[in-house]
Amino acid sequence: MNSHTPPSTREAALIDALALYQARFNAIVSNTPGLVYQFVLGADGTVSFPYLSEGCAALLGLGAAALQQEPRKFFGLILPEDSRAYVDSMHASAGALSSWNWEGRIWVDAWKDVKWINLRSTPRRLPGHPGSVQWEGIMTNITASKLAQLEVTDSRAGLAELTAHIEDVKEQERTRIAREIHDDLGGNLTAIKMALAMLARRLPADQPQLADKAAYVDALVDRTIEAVHRISLDLRPSMLDFGIVAALEWQVGEFEKQMGFACSFTSSEKDIDLGADHAIALFRIFQEALTNIAKHAGATRVTVALQRRRHHVALTITDNGVGIAAGDRQKPGSFGLRGMSERARALGGTMALSRAPGGGTIVTIEVKLTAAAAEPHP
Repeated sequence: MNSHTPPSTREAALIDALALYQARFNAIVSNTPGLVYQFVLGADGTVSFPYLSEGCAALLGLGAAALQQEPRKFFGLILPEDSRAYVDSMHASAGALSSWNWEGRIWVDAWKDVKWINLRSTPRRLPGHPGSVQWEGIMTNITASKLAQLEVTDSRAGLAELTAHIEDVKEQERTRIAREIHDDLGGNLTAIKMALAMLARRLPADQPQLADKAAYVDALVDRTIEAVHRISLDLRPSMLDFGIVAALEWQVGEFEKQMGFACSFTSSEKDIDLGADHAIALFRIFQEALTNIAKHAGATRVTVALQRRRHHVALTITDNGVGIAAGDRQKPGSFGLRGMSERARALGGTMALSRAPGGGTIVTIEVKLTAAAAEPHP
């Protein structure tokens, strides 16, 4: 068939079908937000864009023809601090032939502005070109959503910082109140007890009812002294002065006496230097965990383990109770678990919940050590 021979009916049908498919493809691409593209990485490191949709100029500030002529201009748009991640993700996708998903910032000179973009594409080997990979995918402008995400992240960071500050202020106030209760109120009660003892010795022997009243007041003073001691310990346990290990071990013993069932504590070391603020915060998280067990778990055994690792300490609390359902964590008013998690996060750590073998719950709190405490032991 020469150039003047009209196409056959079959050929004409194929041409019409191809034109129809092309029209459909163009319609889909033109209505797709972002830039539809093909990108090729050659075996020798060269790059090219065999196809770029009309969204190129709107997204990148460069016309498709200009970018196809100088494909390395795209890499030049990427901010230096994001370029390494772009290259690494590209080579990882090419090596494993896995989806390429990258987001980063570009400088659009046409508008003198920075944009966040996301590219998603699928790679395949390029037939007839050993070692070359071609991607088909789409680039989209995610600036609005990314800025909103960063704003939320900043808000959460600010909230965590505020939470940590509030907790510090609360602990300082607790320490002050505990000291005043112990020193002032405790001292006054001790003086009253001594005065009562002196008066009791001088009571007439023929008035036993006065002796009974004196004994009653003396017993009342004793109970008040015990209450003062208990309140002082709740506000600021003096065992924290001996370190986190001693404080946790003491609290486990107190919890065992309160609940009436077996509680055990083990530590990988006799003492772990967490620093005063971190020690108090970890101790408060631990107290909240025990409170949750007492209120909700229905447990008959609790095991507590403290372990020092290279850069953090891990506190694990295991009970054999009814466990925590996934929905329990999202219940309105479920501030105990949220508070524990926020406190752990404020310390640069994490809190995780998992199901214990045979039933019950495992609470794992990991807290970063300070730089000095994380140094190897001599």
